[in-house]
Amino acid sequence: MSENPDLDILHRLEFTRADRLAKSLTASGVSSQEMADYLEVSRNTISNWINGRTSPRRPDLLAWALRTGVPIDWIESGELKNPRPDGPNGGSECATRDSNPQPSDP
Repeated sequence: MSENPDLDILHRLEFTRADRLAKSLTASGVSSQEMADYLEVSRNTISNWINGRTSPRRPDLLAWALRTGVPIDWIESGELKNPRPDGPNGGSECATRDSNPQPSDP
């Protein structure tokens, strides 16, 4: 324990990758069994990952992020390295894909 108890508490509040995996399931409403079926792994494997006993391979992390809609950067590191342009660090409008409002086919 350090001389500053506040720092000890902050260290214990940090999320591990296992914590972030579990939180991403909860936030997305995806069950552990649904994720196991999606990744074609056992329910026990998912349990091991979200409890920090083992770590998923990179392809599994990428698929996890895709299925939950949670950025891979956050799952891996807890940080958002590439914030979305329409998020709090970017613009407020999407680009127009077609400036011609009329359909091209009659």
